[in-house]
Amino acid sequence: MPASSNFQEAIREAQSSALVGPNVVNKALPYVGGGMVLTAGGVLGGMATMASIGYQAFNGLSMVAIIPWFILFFVAQNAAKKANNGTALPLMATFSLLTGFTLTGLVVQAIYVAGAASIGIAALATGLTFVVASVFGRRMSDSVGQALTSVVSLGLFGLVIAMVGIFIAGFFIPGLYEITNLAIAGFGTVLFVGMAFVDFYTMPRMYRDDQYLSGALGMYLTYINLFVFVLRLIIALQGGGRRD
Repeated sequence: MPASSNFQEAIREAQSSALVGPNVVNKALPYVGGGMVLTAGGVLGGMATMASIGYQAFNGLSMVAIIPWFILFFVAQNAAKKANNGTALPLMATFSLLTGFTLTGLVVQAIYVAGAASIGIAALATGLTFVVASVFGRRMSDSVGQALTSVVSLGLFGLVIAMVGIFIAGFFIPGLYEITNLAIAGFGTVLFVGMAFVDFYTMPRMYRDDQYLSGALGMYLTYINLFVFVLRLIIALQGGGRRD
């Protein structure tokens, strides 16, 4: 996930307590919710496609879909940062749908390993985090907010390094992914819970009110990643952390 792009910039720029966009969070929230709904639609579309063409063929198709997914993210992010909201909105909507499509395999694996209830548990955990973060994240002092931002920044960097290292080492050490999956899933869950709080602190200090779609994109990615890591954690706890 390109989750860290907006967040990394937040880390660099949100060093002042001055609010550049006091209303940006409230403007962004409806679009975050809309993105999550579209993502759910993308998952349903992916599941229908998988049922019609088969699991193996769908795996190949979803791998190909990652290419336009990355392109859409960077194009939408660029338009949103420039407050070109008329262009950014349809790009973000398409990105959200495609995100759901690419997550279909993980969702199907979670249903197979832990049952359909696992999806509800992950969604509930994500929603509760959102509610708590929206209350306390806005009220964090500068000292707490900047300290948490720094900690999450280091954690994000460490997570990326660990995941890349495990992916490469997995070619030489059979079973490494299964051994480390629970730790990675747990660490990622904690990290993105922290990032949820940081989002509410950094957004009004980083984005102007007319850049609400840029803030919405960053927050959307936080909660999608949180949902993904909670699902991965559930799968790992059920002993189903195999890549196949």
